[in-house]
Amino acid sequence: SLPAFETLVVARPFAEVTDADVENMIETLRQQRRTWHEVDRAAELDDRVTIDFSGTCEGEPITNGKAEKMPVELGAGRMVSGFEDGLVGKKADEDVILNVTFPDDAPDESVAGKSATFDVHLHTVEEAKVPEVDDEFAKVLGLEEATVAGLKAEVRKNLVRELEQAVRAATKRRVMDALLDAGMLEVPEGLVDAEVERMVAQRKMELSYQGVNVEELPIDGNLFRDDAKRRVALGLLLAEIVKSNDMQADPEAVRERIGSIASTYDESEKVINHYYGNADRLQEVESGVLEEQVVEWILERAKVTDEESTFDELLNPRQTGA
Repeated sequence: SLPAFETLVVARPFAEVTDADVENMIETLRQQRRTWHEVDRAAELDDRVTIDFSGTCEGEPITNGKAEKMPVELGAGRMVSGFEDGLVGKKADEDVILNVTFPDDAPDESVAGKSATFDVHLHTVEEAKVPEVDDEFAKVLGLEEATVAGLKAEVRKNLVRELEQAVRAATKRRVMDALLDAGMLEVPEGLVDAEVERMVAQRKMELSYQGVNVEELPIDGNLFRDDAKRRVALGLLLAEIVKSNDMQADPEAVRERIGSIASTYDESEKVINHYYGNADRLQEVESGVLEEQVVEWILERAKVTDEESTFDELLNPRQTGA
């Protein structure tokens, strides 16, 4: 049964884009446009090395554990723990043997939690050169107002838009949490099983895109069961709210959403026509819009409090623990 919505309590976060947020984003833009220059010295953190490597685990070659002339940024954390640190202090043309341990949750279960050895040969060591923040940098970014002031204004505008989206997402998540906590329903195990199967299939597809051989890769569906149960429960509760209140997706909101999606493409008119000409794609947008309408409907009836937050907490909730 649906809860009494006036008893729901939802903490809606709010935050502002600060000067520090703008400066942090400009620094990110600088780092994205750094250039690499070869140096004749030992590698340091934040350098880039080009390497050949091959790995073995328990005497057997590791699947996808071999590469030639692969660039690796030291300190980026993209390799298994201990790999990048083991190359610090090494020079071009050196050979290195690295002993590492894969984490228990490694995608390849054949090496998860196990020790491995990598034979590495360094080809080059490079250091990064980062551009200065000046009018020329703003020009490189293609800004209409190619000045430092114009750069800061454009960055702030983009961050404000991102923050608004993050606030909506966080508020929606909290509304859903409150709805689940107060709702009374029995979730059919058959629906949960079907959702688990769908999530496992999606995870395998993602891993295959990363080059992992998933044909013989067992994935424990129980790892997805809690999330699957949540999705099914929310789906049932939202569907009941829609049904009992005879709600439909606002056509104007659907049109705006499709227009926003299309605006990111060169031939936006074709994208718009594609959505309206494809029943499945149109239904996806309508479902998203209707879900947001349900959230707003609940917020109008629930007890809503304001909760002060920050840009980082809302944009990077996992990193900040928010």
